[in-house]
Amino acid sequence: MTQISSKNDYFKMFRSYPDVVHVEDMRKMLGGIGRTTAYALLKSGKMQSVKIGRMYLIPKVNIIKFLYENNK
Repeated sequence: MTQISSKNDYFKMFRSYPDVVHVEDMRKMLGGIGRTTAYALLKSGKMQSVKIGRMYLIPKVNIIKFLYENNK
């Protein structure tokens, strides 16, 4: 497995994703986590997002920040 050494590595890994993603993309970016786990991260505030109506919008930088901080 490749070692991630900087946030730039995550930006390179996720360059094909838009700057703001939906829950399904977030799930893929986090290694295919389940829907329940994804929504638990969002509702707990561990993954920062914006909720508009019933839809969560997650800035890609927040996913990268989450991964980087939890991979130390």
